[in-house]
Amino acid sequence: MNIVEHSNDSNLQPLPKRRLPFKYELGSMVLASLLGTYSDLYFVGKGYYRFPLRPFSRIFTINLAFTLVALPIMTLLILRCISPLTKWGKAGVILLVSLLMPIFERLAELLGLFTHSDSWNHLYSFFGYGLFLSIVVLFHEWMGKRMRE
Repeated sequence: MNIVEHSNDSNLQPLPKRRLPFKYELGSMVLASLLGTYSDLYFVGKGYYRFPLRPFSRIFTINLAFTLVALPIMTLLILRCISPLTKWGKAGVILLVSLLMPIFERLAELLGLFTHSDSWNHLYSFFGYGLFLSIVVLFHEWMGKRMRE
C-alpha cells in the first residue's frame, strides 16, 4: 500500500469565498425588527393598542413573536418580491401592502390577538406601514449599493 504525500503545489483552485445569500437583507430584517419593536413599545405605552395574547405577557407589553419573528420574515419576503421591480413598481407594492395592513389588523382584532383604543384610526396604520416600508426598502437599497462597491 502506497501512501501518497500531498504537497501544497496542487493544481486545485482555491474555493471562492461563500457569501451569505441574504447578507444585506439581514440588516434590513434587523432594522425592521427594531423599528417594529420600538414603535409597538411607543404605541402600547401611549395606550393606543395592546396585545392580549403574547408570549411572556408578565414581562413584555408587546408581542415579541410578531416583532422578532413575523415582521422580519414578512420584510424578507417583501424585499425579495420587490427587488426586480422599478422604483414605481416598488412604490406600488409599498402602497398595496400599506392598504392591506389595516385589514390584517382588523382580522387580528377579530382573532383576539390585537386591540385598539377608541381613539385609534386605521388610517394611522396605512401611513405608518407606508413610512416603515419606505424606510426599510431605502435602507435595503442603500445596503445593496454599499455591498457592491
